[in-house]
Amino acid sequence: MSSSAPTSPPPSSQTYLLTHPTPHTLLITLNRPSSMNALPHSAHWDLSALLTWYDASPTLRVAIITGAGTKAFCAGQDLLELRQLRDAPPPTPAEAAQRRHPRSGFAGLSRREGRKPVIAAVNGVALGGGFEICLNCDMTIASPTATFGLPEALRGIYAGAGGLPRLIRTVGLQVASEIALTGRTLNAQEAKELRLINHISRTPESLVEEAVELAKQVAKISPDAAIVTRAGLRQAWETASVERAYQITQERFGEALIGGENAKEGLRAFAEKREPRWLPSKL
Repeated sequence: MSSSAPTSPPPSSQTYLLTHPTPHTLLITLNRPSSMNALPHSAHWDLSALLTWYDASPTLRVAIITGAGTKAFCAGQDLLELRQLRDAPPPTPAEAAQRRHPRSGFAGLSRREGRKPVIAAVNGVALGGGFEICLNCDMTIASPTATFGLPEALRGIYAGAGGLPRLIRTVGLQVASEIALTGRTLNAQEAKELRLINHISRTPESLVEEAVELAKQVAKISPDAAIVTRAGLRQAWETASVERAYQITQERFGEALIGGENAKEGLRAFAEKREPRWLPSKL
C-alpha cells in the first residue's frame, strides 16, 4: 500500500477487494466472479458506505471500479437471490428497507452525486445495473471484449436505478429508446461511437493498467480543483439552465476555491516553475 493511503480503514465487505495501485488512487474490484459480479442487496449498501468513506478520505483523489475475472464487470442484480427472497416469508420493515437501494443507487454509484471522480474499467459484461453504474461514472474505459445493455424490459421490469435519464442525456431520446426498448447489447466499439465510454483499452489485459494511467492524470491536478470542476460538470448535466448550473457551482465553491491553500500553491508553483505540492482538500 502506498504512503498516500487513507489514515482510517475502509468499511469491510465480501463484495469487493480494495487496492491502491498508485498514490491517491483507490481500485475497487467487485469480487463475485462466479456470479458474473451480479450484486445482492447488501452489496449496494456496502458500496455506498465505501464511497462515502472514499469521499471523506483526505489522501484519496480518484477511484476506479472494475470486476473480478475476465467475463463480467457487473451483470446487474443477483437474480438468484431475488428468486430466493420471493419464496421466503414476508420481510420485516427493516429487512424490506435493506432490500431497497440506498439514495446513491445501484452499487452506491448509479445515482451517486459524491465529491470525487470514479472511473469505470469495464472488463466484460455490463448489463442492467452494471450498465447503470457506467452511465453515472465520471469516465469509462472498456475492454475490447466489453458489452453493455439494459435487458430489464425483456424480463418484465425496467431499468429503475437512474440509468434511463442519464442515458438520454448522453445519447438522446431516439438512441436511448432503441437501447432500452429493445434490450439489445452494444459492443465496446458501438458504445464508444455513441460516446458512452471514453476509450477502449489496447487489450483486455491492459484495461486496469490504462485506467490507472488515466487516474494518475486526474490525481495530478489540485484536489480542490478536481472537486469543483467535477461539481460544475455534473451540475450542468443535471440542471436544465446552463447559466443556473454555472451560478450554483460558483455560489457553492467559487470563493472557497480561490481563497484556498491549493489555489495559492498552484500559482506559486507556476511562478517558480516546479510541480505543485498539493494539500488534502478542505472543500
